[in-house]
Order: sequence, then structure tokens, then C-alpha cells
Amino acid sequence: MEYESLASTPWFHGTFWVFISVLIFAALFGRKILTVIEKMLDARADGVRLALDEAARLKAEAEVMLADAKRRRDEALVEARDMLARAKEEAARFAKELAAEAEMRTRGRERMAHERIAAAEASAIAEVRSIATDVAIAATAQALRDGALTPAEDAALVDHAIAEIPSAFTRRAA
Repeated sequence: MEYESLASTPWFHGTFWVFISVLIFAALFGRKILTVIEKMLDARADGVRLALDEAARLKAEAEVMLADAKRRRDEALVEARDMLARAKEEAARFAKELAAEAEMRTRGRERMAHERIAAAEASAIAEVRSIATDVAIAATAQALRDGALTPAEDAALVDHAIAEIPSAFTRRAA
């Protein structure tokens, strides 16, 4: 089909009638099509608005959760510091108790050692007295058997008894 110039009458050309039919179609169905398109765009806008509202709500919840987490972290730090301080105090108290207990045990052992030493001294003194008594009895018995002693004999017997004391200890120990 040949296109003629637009200078001639337009209603004799096919393009004119196509244009007119598009205008009629747009006039009749344009509002309905625009209404459908507008509803689709409104629905999409409502979906976007709901998504934005949901995102804002989630953001607010996340901020609340973050604040709660920070608060709990701060509380945990304070609690940890308190626990550490209590542990240090407990360790110091325990160390003092152990030192006091060790001192008490040391004093008890020292007291027991002194008691043992005192008992050993008392035993040694009793043994010396017993040996001295035995030596004196033996000297007296010998003096009585021999009869009356002169002062020189008496001094000799005492010197002999004193000299026998160490050998009496060794005989008693054996």
C-alpha cells in the first residue's frame, strides 16, 4: 500500500482510521485498563508499605533486643567483677585460716616437744635419783657389812659411789 501525502483528505487513508480506532478504544476501554493498572500498582504499593512497616517493627525489636543484650552483658560484667572480688577475699581469708591453723599446729607440736622433753628430763632425774639411791643403798649395805667406818673410809666410799654413777647409767641403759 502506498502512502500518500498528508495534504490530501485524511479520511481516505488507512492510518487515519487506525488512529481513530485507537482513540475510540482508548476512550472506551482506557479507563478500565487504567483502573486495573492502578489497582495493581496500589496493591504493590500496599505490599511495599507492609514490608516497610514490618521492617520498621523488626528494627525496633532488634534495637530492644540489642539494648537488652547490652544490659545483660553489663550486668554479667558487674557480676563477674563481684565474683572475682569475692573469690579474692575468700582466697585471702582461706590463706589466713591456713596460716592460723599451721601456726596452731606448730604451737601444738612445739608444746608436745616441750612436754616430751620435760617428761624425758623428769624420767632422767628419776633415773638419776634411782641410781643414786641404789648406789647409796649399796654403799650403806657394804658399810654395814664391813662394820663401823672411819671418816676416811666413809669419804672413800662416797667417792667410789660417785665414780660408779656413770657406769650405773650404762648398766641401767643396757
